[in-house]
Amino acid sequence: MALLEVKNLSISFGGLQAVDDFEISIKKGQLYGLIGPNGAGKTTVFNLLTGVYKPDEGMITLDGENITGLKTIEINKAGVARTFQNIRLFKNLSVMDNVKAGLHNHYKYSAATGILRLPKYFSMEKAMNEKAMELLKVFELEGEADYLAANLPYGKQRKLEIARALATEPKLLLLDEPAAGMNPNETMELMNTIRFVRDNFDMTILLIEHDMKLVSGICEELTVLNFGRILSKGPTSEVLNDPQVITAYLGE
Repeated sequence: MALLEVKNLSISFGGLQAVDDFEISIKKGQLYGLIGPNGAGKTTVFNLLTGVYKPDEGMITLDGENITGLKTIEINKAGVARTFQNIRLFKNLSVMDNVKAGLHNHYKYSAATGILRLPKYFSMEKAMNEKAMELLKVFELEGEADYLAANLPYGKQRKLEIARALATEPKLLLLDEPAAGMNPNETMELMNTIRFVRDNFDMTILLIEHDMKLVSGICEELTVLNFGRILSKGPTSEVLNDPQVITAYLGE
């Protein structure tokens, strides 16, 4: 059964067709890649999937639930989390507090409980701290839990953003160019981390990426966008050897 089913998704801006008749089907537990040249419409697709934009046409179904046109917070609660091409952290908060921000969908107490510091406040804060530390350990960030997020090296900021997304306990994780700005060693480490997240969190992952080594190393299937339309889709090895893809995307 598909976790994510997208049919006939389209949107235009000022008469320009940014995404045209986009379709995708991603099974539970799959590691799926969305690639294409700059300006092909990849991030626009992510913005449609997460409610930043409302589609002109089409339907988005997550685990059998129609989430088309819902607000971003509603889509997140339904089970979709994402990271961004340009890292978006709460840079003036600690590493720990960034992850805890993602936990608030699942750990709630009243304003009075927080203000009066009632017993429930302390028990829930303890539970949130423990859960946040578990996630930080996955990304080897537990030693920097008290650091300001802004003071982390670039590669670790990328990891923290993924950890915060996982804190919302999503069914589907969208990664927008997670290897951007990373050196080869960091990219290799990221590949291992993404595999670990998929295998140990029972996660379904859709990623946008330009690093072909990462794409070919972890993605089971690919969809290639070009000028907002699907150019090719299927198993990774077949897509990367598609003459259309080689010409349009790899520039050969």
